[in-house]
Amino acid sequence: MLTTIIENMGLLCSRHQECNQSDAEENAQTAEIERRIEQETKAENHIQKLLLLGAGDSGKSTIFKQIKLLFQTGFDEAELKGYIPVIHANIYQTIKVLYDGSKELTHSEADSSKYVISAEIKEIGDKLSAIGGRLDYPHLSEELAREIETLWNDAAIQATYLRGNEFQVPDCAHYFMENLNRFSDVNYVPTKEDVLCARVRTTGVVEIQFSPVGENKRSGEVYRLFDVGGQRNERRKWIHLFEGVSAVIFCAAISEYDQTLFEDENKNRMMETRELFDWVLKQPCFEKTSFMLFLNKFDIFEKKVLEVPLNVCEWFKDYQPVSTGKQEIEHAYEFVKKKFEELYFQCTAPDRVDRVFKIYRTTALDQKLVKKTFKLVDETLRRRNLFEAGLL
Repeated sequence: MLTTIIENMGLLCSRHQECNQSDAEENAQTAEIERRIEQETKAENHIQKLLLLGAGDSGKSTIFKQIKLLFQTGFDEAELKGYIPVIHANIYQTIKVLYDGSKELTHSEADSSKYVISAEIKEIGDKLSAIGGRLDYPHLSEELAREIETLWNDAAIQATYLRGNEFQVPDCAHYFMENLNRFSDVNYVPTKEDVLCARVRTTGVVEIQFSPVGENKRSGEVYRLFDVGGQRNERRKWIHLFEGVSAVIFCAAISEYDQTLFEDENKNRMMETRELFDWVLKQPCFEKTSFMLFLNKFDIFEKKVLEVPLNVCEWFKDYQPVSTGKQEIEHAYEFVKKKFEELYFQCTAPDRVDRVFKIYRTTALDQKLVKKTFKLVDETLRRRNLFEAGLL
């Protein structure tokens, strides 16, 4: 019996030791989890949140793709090939808009003869317009590319293209049409330029984490950039992203002062941008948020402003040209810039005047300019952080 008692005591001690060991392991695991959570929290606190906002077709998503190319590994071959159907769709959509636009002008213009499609290629136009209206676009074959090129070179289509601001002709239409042979090659793999020109309407929210690259070393700042859809029906998805934002990067396409919205052809795009910028500036959660305004698509603006008066836009109706050439381009740009500055300060309450506000002239397709711009944005935000920490 004594032996049994001793054996039972030994068993209890053994179980007690196992329990102690199990508790110790559990405690160690808990401590490790808590340590990791603390590390991740510190790392998360170090990450600055940037919100990329703007109306549809303002160039936001092109800026987003440039960041991926500049500050990450870019696009691998699989990602590049994933843009093939997008580029093909853009081509079909473009030629449909131009063909349908020429028919509309034929019926609405007094001098309509120059918009009449040649009889011998009308059948091609009808066929391509039908394809452009589908949801499932065919792969761009060499035969289809030749037909699109034939229609593109028709005088009526070229005349319609010159009035592209009246329709929804994409900015890269000419680029697409000039590269049809390459796009239809069986071994075609998109280049980074092709990807930047490819147009996919952003739906929902996409994000990217990056650290701008300096001349000799990486910046100490890490940014998480959020891009959201710019069309009206996408903007309700912005709200939950507004908290904890270090800076808003607002894209305004200054070349679109004579164009209308994709979703509302009665609304001028620049007026929509003005109203949207006004609304964003007045959001209570942005009272201490820095604002970086990208006056985008300057490359298109500098060509257009010499041909299309800036005062065709209601917001710019008081504009008066003063010169020609480069001097007039700069004068027009400074006028637009001043309009946005005035709007910013009109919408900024006295207790918010200390928030950072910077304006940058940008062309989203120009990689060197985008890199230079983000370097300036990075320097501005780092200086603000040092100032708030009392180190500057």
